[in-house]
Amino acid sequence: MKFLNQDEGEVIRWMITYYCTCNHKGTELCNECNDLLNYAVKRNMNCPHGVNKPVCSSCEIHCYKDAYRLKIRDVMKFSGPKIIFRKPLYGIKYLIKKKFRSGKIKKPSR
Repeated sequence: MKFLNQDEGEVIRWMITYYCTCNHKGTELCNECNDLLNYAVKRNMNCPHGVNKPVCSSCEIHCYKDAYRLKIRDVMKFSGPKIIFRKPLYGIKYLIKKKFRSGKIKKPSR
């Protein structure tokens, strides 16, 4: 799985894995979480912002279908606050990126 930004790929993989192991009590990703991870990878690779991709909460484009958006929101609500303690480097990078790319990001002109 290739991400435009390798750190983002590792972060979303960690968040979904952490969520799944805590909530679905398995040692490996369940089918639902594996499907979500594959979908997130696909959406990230096709982001129109390319390597300048903002954090999703600051983006005006809604890349995820409604069902997946609800799932990823649950994952992020659960895993997000814990990432600063379990993977502090990921958490700090996210906070810095969010700080410097705050404000709504508009769709790139074609």
